[in-house]
Amino acid sequence: MEEKELKTGRHSIYMEWYSKDPGGLFMRVNRWLYSAQSPFQRIDIFESPFYGRVFSLDGITMTTEIDEFMYHEMLVHVPMFMHPNPKKVLVIGGGDGGSIREVLKHPSVEKAVMCEIDELVVKAAIEYLPYTSNKLSDPRVELVYEDGAKFVRQFKNEFDVIIIDSTDPTAGEGGHLFTLEFYKACNEALKEDGILCAQTEGMTYDWEWGTTAYKRIKANFPLAKMYLGFMPTYPGGMWSYTFASKTGIDPIKDFNPEKVRNFKEPLRYYNEEIHKAAFALPNFVRKYIGED
Repeated sequence: MEEKELKTGRHSIYMEWYSKDPGGLFMRVNRWLYSAQSPFQRIDIFESPFYGRVFSLDGITMTTEIDEFMYHEMLVHVPMFMHPNPKKVLVIGGGDGGSIREVLKHPSVEKAVMCEIDELVVKAAIEYLPYTSNKLSDPRVELVYEDGAKFVRQFKNEFDVIIIDSTDPTAGEGGHLFTLEFYKACNEALKEDGILCAQTEGMTYDWEWGTTAYKRIKANFPLAKMYLGFMPTYPGGMWSYTFASKTGIDPIKDFNPEKVRNFKEPLRYYNEEIHKAAFALPNFVRKYIGED
């Protein structure tokens, strides 16, 4: 789509309606940068005067330039700092490149595979979202364009860390990445000391999906714990993630804060105190997941 300048005003508005229609999110639009219909979903990228560049799939906001780091840092660094020596990492989804960017901040990483079902998402991100996609050309990165739920099944004892950066289960092909069988395949694809982390939706509007994902992950791993982080442009402003380990390594008891304090790469949200605090769940969340 050809770039088109638009004057900022009330007539140029992007609106996202949340899944249960209690409300939504709206933003002023300065300029539409890209719109396309892939075989899987509608892709839109535009500029907003406050949020910067915004990436949307099927009308659901995936990233905004102003706050994407909150999501990507919490999804990636919690599992990466808990693994003793993560060398080979698989990111499932995450076509904007933000998770890969954070994974490659860890110097131990020798190879990072990103499996994204929609090649058009990656191409659009490379052209229009440099703040997330700037590491996709790194020689350590392998890009695979397949259904992640099928791709992961071919591996046994292969990866140190698997990060599931999926779209919502109601968007595109995201539902394939929330099944019991998928999490079982992820467990088998991990090495003996492997760690998994998945985005597991908001715990306000979509708490049923978050609860389902958490329980399915827990059914496949010796240890699984949900944690939370702020994400202003996602429904409810609070997002959940689920950490799981094959050895039972505990993200609180076994956490070494010195690894974070000595980290050389820039982090804008995540730190050693955030790591520990994120696992303190509100009472209503504990009730949802059956751990009150």
